[in-house]
Amino acid sequence: MQKAIEHIKNELTGLYADTEIRSFTYILISRLTGFSHTEIIVNKNTIFSDEQVTLLDRFIEKLKKYTPIQYILGECDFMGMKFMVNEAVLIPRPETEELVEWIMESTKNDRSVAVLDIGTGSGCIAIALKNQFADAEVTAYDISSAALDVARKNAELNGLSVHFEQFDVLEVDKSASLWDIIVSNPPYIPENEKSEILPNVLNFEPHVALFVPENDPLLFYRHIIKLAQDHLKPQGQLFFEIHRDRGRQVVSLLAAAGFVDIELRKDLSGNDRMIRARKP
Repeated sequence: MQKAIEHIKNELTGLYADTEIRSFTYILISRLTGFSHTEIIVNKNTIFSDEQVTLLDRFIEKLKKYTPIQYILGECDFMGMKFMVNEAVLIPRPETEELVEWIMESTKNDRSVAVLDIGTGSGCIAIALKNQFADAEVTAYDISSAALDVARKNAELNGLSVHFEQFDVLEVDKSASLWDIIVSNPPYIPENEKSEILPNVLNFEPHVALFVPENDPLLFYRHIIKLAQDHLKPQGQLFFEIHRDRGRQVVSLLAAAGFVDIELRKDLSGNDRMIRARKP
C-alpha cells in the first residue's frame, strides 16, 4: 500500500495541490480496500492485488484529465447521506448543505410541510429535506430527464419517497399545487465567467445546470419568484442559492414582488450565498 500512496503522489504532483492529493489518496485507497482512514495508516504494508493496481491506475488517469473524483467513484456524501452522481448532474456542494440546514432551522415548528425543489439535479436538496421531514410532501422539478433518472435512483437508494417531475421553469406553470416551501439552486453563472471556472467543473459538470446568458443573469430567479407568487401558501417561504455577486439584486427582485422578511446570508467562506423570503 505504501507503494500505491507514493505512486498517487508522483503521478498527481504538479496537477493538484498537496492537500488535494492527500485527500484523493485516502479516498481512492479506501475505495480499493474498504479501509477507514485509521486502518490505511496502520496497514501500509498491505500488498495490492493486480486487479487493485489496475483499478488504481484507471482512477489516476481520470484524475490526470481533471475528472472530478465524485464522478470517478460515482458517488458523494451530502448531509450524511450517500448520493449517486454522474455527468448528468452537478456534484452537491457544502454551500448547498448550508442552505438545507437553514431550511431545517426555519421549519422547526411544523415539519409536515409541502416542499418544492426547482432544478433538483441529483435530488440532494429534496431527498435531504424528506429525510429530515418524514411527514413532508416533497416534489422536485428538473428540465433534464437524465438528471431525474439519477434523482429517482438516489431517492430509492436512501429509502425515501419524493415526487419527481420533468418541468422547465421558464415555461408557464399550469399546476394548481400550493407549497409551504419552495427552494431552488438554479443556474446562475454568466456565460462570460466560463474562463474563471476550473477545468474539473467546466469540462465535466452539466452546463445547463451552471450557466445563464451574460445579458440576463437573473433569468431563473425572475421566473421562480413569479412561480412562488402564484404557488406559495400565505406565509410560505422561498429559499435560493445565489451567485455571490448577485445577492442584492435578487433581494431587490423579491422586494419588488411583494415578499417580506427577506434575509441575505453568507456561506462559511464569507460569500453572499443564500436568500430566504416570506410571502405575506
